[in-house]
Order: sequence, then structure tokens, then C-alpha cells
Amino acid sequence: MSRVYLDHNASAPLKPEVKAAMVQAMDLVGNPSSVHGFGRTVRRAVEEARAHVAALAGVKPAQVLFTGSGTEANNLALRGFPGRRIITSAIEHDSVLAAAPDALRVPADRNGVTDLDALGRLLAEGEGPALVSLMLANNETGVIQPVAEAAALAHAHGALFHCDAVQAAGRLPLSLAELGADLITLSAHKIGGPAGVGALVIAEGLEPEALIRGGGQEKRRRAGTENVVGLVGFGAAARLALEELPGAARLAELRDDLETRALAAVPGARAMGAASPRVGNTSCLVLPSVPGETQVMALDLAGVAVSAGSACSSGKVKPSHVLAAMAEDTDTASSAIRVSLGWDSDADAVERFVAAWTAMARRLVRQPAA
Repeated sequence: MSRVYLDHNASAPLKPEVKAAMVQAMDLVGNPSSVHGFGRTVRRAVEEARAHVAALAGVKPAQVLFTGSGTEANNLALRGFPGRRIITSAIEHDSVLAAAPDALRVPADRNGVTDLDALGRLLAEGEGPALVSLMLANNETGVIQPVAEAAALAHAHGALFHCDAVQAAGRLPLSLAELGADLITLSAHKIGGPAGVGALVIAEGLEPEALIRGGGQEKRRRAGTENVVGLVGFGAAARLALEELPGAARLAELRDDLETRALAAVPGARAMGAASPRVGNTSCLVLPSVPGETQVMALDLAGVAVSAGSACSSGKVKPSHVLAAMAEDTDTASSAIRVSLGWDSDADAVERFVAAWTAMARRLVRQPAA
């Protein structure tokens, strides 16, 4: 029986159209910084990719700065404006939290939504210019954050505003202007593109201090010869994500069916953040007293791939800091798995997950004494 992949939030499978574009790009010869004909041809491929990524974010191509990953883009956003005090939500991805370990953290409520009143207090109490970072869609729960409201609040206090939109791209409409953000992070491999390519979208007139220095690439904002094949793949994935955005409701229907059937079959199980607006592909399920790592391994043996929270910790599974920020106890935070659907998910994948998860729960959940 074929295996089922339900871990798109960790990394989406490469789309066939993206792979075809990358294979074609492998025949390109030359450095995009070279002025001869070979170099100019490669440069055109890079700039075409930039235009597609810009369209996905609703900006001009010149506002897209290519990076080696979403993590690098987050680091550039948070560390590229020295002298500013950093404020982030407590539910951010590890790449944001680790980039600013001394940042002030804004709590979330029990439904997984960042507390804007608390953000306002932190902005008002501090001295000097600030930079606020708030993700658009949480990578573990899928809960959509009040980014536009937070950005307006930040700007009212003279702060810059960064939004990690890695998990929202291709699932929600994106617009730098409508979000009110100064900086947006994107990543190719979350939307069916290749791993190792990301972008920081920057408001006009804003210049982060370069973290990687050397050559003059990316207008001297990020040195290093461009990963042309990866960027071509990113551009193709961005174009497809924008074209396929109207079909995102299909995933929400699949996810809702998955949750309805799974929770009905397993008493005591919960879907975290379900009372809040969420992106349609993500479900964070808690099976009390069964460690998330145990669930992941049991499902893997049944041919179903999911994850226990974020997949960016060298394979280590630890209690979810996101659920802890939602005031859940350690047992709950340790008993969650993330099911994330994507472009290749279908009703059969949902059926396989529900069957495997309910069978596992019957084996592992402690039954009350008679």
C-alpha cells in the first residue's frame, strides 16, 4: 500500500511543473552577475522568478530580496535593523524566537490568537524604536493572527513590522500593503517549490543591514552567487500558488472532514485552535496522555506521515511552545500532532489517516477503570 504524506507544513512535495522548470534551468550556463550573453540569459531567469514571487506578495519585483531560506529571511528581518528593541509573539516559529532570544514576548489566548492589548502595552512602556514580528498563520495550529491590526498598532508607536508569512503563502491572499507590513518572509518549499530558497519582501525605502557580505548580489543586501535553479523553482511555485489560490477551500473541506471524523471516533481528543480562524490545511490534534512522538511513530508504521509540531529542530520532539503559550499543560503540549494537507492531498489520504489514528488511539489510550 502506498504511503500518505500529510506533513506539508514541514515541506511540501515538489510540484511536477516546478520540477520541469528546474530541470530546464539546469541547462543554463553562466553567473547571473556576468555581463556577457550567457550571464544575461541567467539573469533574466532570476528576474523572471523575482517577478513571480513579487506577484504572490503583491509588490514590485525590486522589493523581493532572495535568501537561502525562510529562516535566513527571518534572521535578516530581525537582525537587520540594529538598535531597535524586538517584540515578537510567544507562538512564533523557532527561527524568529532564536533570532531574537532577548525579545519581549507577547502572549496568546487559549484560542491561539496573539493578545493585541498586551502588544500595545509593551509598545507603550518601552523606550526607543521597536520592531514587531508576528506570523500570519501559525505553523502548528494554523490559527490566523491579527496581522493588519498589529501592524497598525506598531506603526502608531513608530515601530517597524515584520510578518512571517511562510505558512500563509498559497493558502491566504498576500499583500504587503493590505497587511500593513514593512517586511514579509516567504519560503519556496512550503508551496511546492525547492528547499533552500526563501525571500524577504521589503517595503520601498527600507534597507536592512546585510548579514552576509561579500559580492554585490541582491543590491548588496545579501552576498553570494544566486541559486539559479532553486530560484527558478521558487518562481514557478509562486506562480502556481497564486493561480491555485481560489482552490484553497478544497483543503479546508478535507481538513474539516478529517477533524470531524477523527474526533468523533476518539473520545477526549481535541483540535487546538479550532475556535479561531485557521488556514484550511492545518490541524493540530491532541490525544491526551499519548506523547506526540509516539503518535508520529505509530502513524509512520501505518504508512501515514505527520509531525509533532515544527520540523525545524533536528528531528527532536519537545513539548509545543505554541500550546504552552496557549496556557495548555505539559501533558497536552506533549501530546499534540500536526496534520497538514497540501496540493497532493485527497479524500483517500483523509480516510487513511482517520483509520490509522483511531486504531492507534484504541491501542494506546488508557481506558478508565471499570
